[in-house]
Amino acid sequence: MLGEGHRGPRRPHRPARLTRAVLLLLPTVLFGLLVGTASPASAHAVLRASDPADGTVLRTAPRQVTLAFTESVGLLTDSFRIYDPGNHRVRTGDAGHAPGRSDTARVRLPAKLATGTYTVAWRVVSADSHPVSGALTFSVGKRTANAVAPPPERTENPATTALHTIARYLSYLSLALLLGTAAFVAYCRPPSTAHLRAPALAACAVLLTATAALYLLRAPYEEGASPATAFTLRSLGHTATTRPGLLLLARLALLLLAAVGAALLRTRRARLPRRATLAAAAVLALALSLTWSASDHASAGLQVPAAIVATTLHLLAMAAWLGGLAALLWTLRRTPEPAGLPASVPARFSRLAFASVTVLAVTGVYQSWRGLGSWQALTDTTYGRTLLAKLAAVTALLLAAACSRTFTARLARAGTPAPAPAPARVPEPATGPPLPPAPHPGDPTAPAAVPATTALYLLRRSVLVEATVAVLVLALTTLLTSTVPGRAATESAQPALPATAGIPTASVTTIPFDIGTPGGQGKVQITLDPGRVGTNSVQAVIYGPDGGLSTVPEIRVTLTLPAQRVGPLDTKVTDRGGYWAADAFTLPLPGTWTLKVTVRISDVDQTTVTAPVRVTR
Repeated sequence: MLGEGHRGPRRPHRPARLTRAVLLLLPTVLFGLLVGTASPASAHAVLRASDPADGTVLRTAPRQVTLAFTESVGLLTDSFRIYDPGNHRVRTGDAGHAPGRSDTARVRLPAKLATGTYTVAWRVVSADSHPVSGALTFSVGKRTANAVAPPPERTENPATTALHTIARYLSYLSLALLLGTAAFVAYCRPPSTAHLRAPALAACAVLLTATAALYLLRAPYEEGASPATAFTLRSLGHTATTRPGLLLLARLALLLLAAVGAALLRTRRARLPRRATLAAAAVLALALSLTWSASDHASAGLQVPAAIVATTLHLLAMAAWLGGLAALLWTLRRTPEPAGLPASVPARFSRLAFASVTVLAVTGVYQSWRGLGSWQALTDTTYGRTLLAKLAAVTALLLAAACSRTFTARLARAGTPAPAPAPARVPEPATGPPLPPAPHPGDPTAPAAVPATTALYLLRRSVLVEATVAVLVLALTTLLTSTVPGRAATESAQPALPATAGIPTASVTTIPFDIGTPGGQGKVQITLDPGRVGTNSVQAVIYGPDGGLSTVPEIRVTLTLPAQRVGPLDTKVTDRGGYWAADAFTLPLPGTWTLKVTVRISDVDQTTVTAPVRVTR
C-alpha cells in the first residue's frame, strides 16, 4: 500500500482504457469465432438405414429408394437425385414419406434399370430446422468398375452458409444483451440507467436485423443455393410455410410490437406501474426464448415438451447472467469518480448470477443427458467434445465470478464505514498553530477511501475477465446448436439396426479396424441380404483411411451364435474385383450373431474385428 496515495488518482483510468480496448476487440474476437466455425453446419437428423443399403449389389432392380433417419425430416422439391451408370440423371417420381413415418423418405424408381452402379444424392431438412445431405450407391447385377461419380450439385453454398451462421451468432449475442440488460435494470436497480439505453437499443436493432436475415436466407440455406435467390417470391413463400419460418416471423412480430409499445410510452410520457412493466417484459422475454427452443434441438427427439421447457429456462438464465454481466461492465465503466457505484448494485447482480447458474446447472445436466445418450459419446462425438469445451469455459467463468463476488464484498465493506467514537480533544500547544483533529474511519478524507477505490478497480478488472470468457461460452453454446447430438451420432453408427416398417431387412454392419501400421486403418462394411433366417447373400467392402474403396489380398467372414453354441460358420466370400461376396450363405437360426471379420493387407499384417448382428425370422 506504500505509494498508493500518489498513484491512486490515476489508477482508475487504466481499467477504463482497458475496458474500451476490450469492448473494441470483442466484435473482432466474435467475428473470428464466426468465421472459424462458418463451415457447413452439421445437421441433426442422421441417416440410420437405407433400402437399398449403401454399396450393396442386387440381383434385381429395386422399385424404390427408402431412407430412414433418426428424427422426422422435411422434404424439398428436389430431395432425391439418382444417377445411372453413365452419370445421367434418372427420371423418378415425387419424393414422399412412408405411410405413418415422418422419419422415413422414399422415391419411386422406373420399372427397368440397366445393369451397373447407381448413385443416390439426397437432401432433406431435419426436424430441428437444419438441412442434411449425403449420397449412397447401389448396383444392379454387378458393380460398374468405371462408374463416375456425379458432379456435386447439392453441396453447401459457402456464402449462404457463412451469412446464415453469422446471423445465428449475432441473434444469440443480441438476445443475451437485450434480455440481460433488462434483467439487470429490473433487479439490480442501478442509480442511473441512461447509459444502458444505447446498448439496449443497439442489441434490439441487431436482433431485428439478424432475424430478418435468417428469414431471407432460410430457403437458400435449406437448398444449398446462392444468397441471390433469397429475395425470390418462391423462396419467401416457401419459408412462410415451414415451422422455422413461422417462428422467425413470430420473433419479428414480437420485436416490432415491443419497439412500438416502447415508442408510444416514450412519446406520450406515460408510465405504467412497475409490476405491469415487469410482467410485460417477462412475457416478452419468454415468448422470444420460445422462438429459439421450439426450432432447435429441443423440438426433436426424446421428451419434446420437457426439453422445450428446459431449453427456454436455459436460454433465459444464460441471458440474465451473460447479458447482465455486460450491463454491469458498462455500468462500472460509466461509474463517476470518486463517488463510485453503490455496493448494492453488484451485490444484487451477484445474487442474480447465482440463481442463473443454478438454473443453468439443472437444465444443462438434463440437456446433456438428452443430447449425449451415453458417457462414451462425451469423448467419441463432436457434440460431446464441444460440450466438454463449454464446461471448461463455464468453469473459468465461475472462477472469475467468484473473484468478482469477493471484490463486491470488499467494496461493500469499504463503502460502509464502521461507527467510531468521537475523536479525543487534543490540547493546543503553548505556541504555534493548532493541530488538526485526528481523523477517524468515517471521515471521507481518511485513508479508508483508498480501499474502496482499490476494490472498485479490482471489481472492474474481474468483471472484464468474466465478460471476455462469457463471449467464448456464448460462442460454444451457439456452436452446440449446429452440431449433431451425441445420441443421434451414436445411433447412426450402431451396426445391424433391426428392421422397421418401410425399411428392408437387409443388414449392413460397418466395423472400423486398425492394424497398427501406417495406412493400416479403415473400415469394413458387411451386408447380409435379406438378413433373415435362410439363404442370404454376403458382400464385404473395404474402405481405406481416406474413406475411398480399397482392395486387400484376403478377407474372411464368419458368424457365430453364442446363445445356441452354433458356429463359427464360414461365409466363404470370394474376390469379385474390388469387393468380396458370397451369393448363397445359410443362417439357420434367428438371434444376435457375432460377426467376425479377418482383414489381411499384406503377407504379415492382418487384424480381426467383431460386431453383433441381429438376424430375424
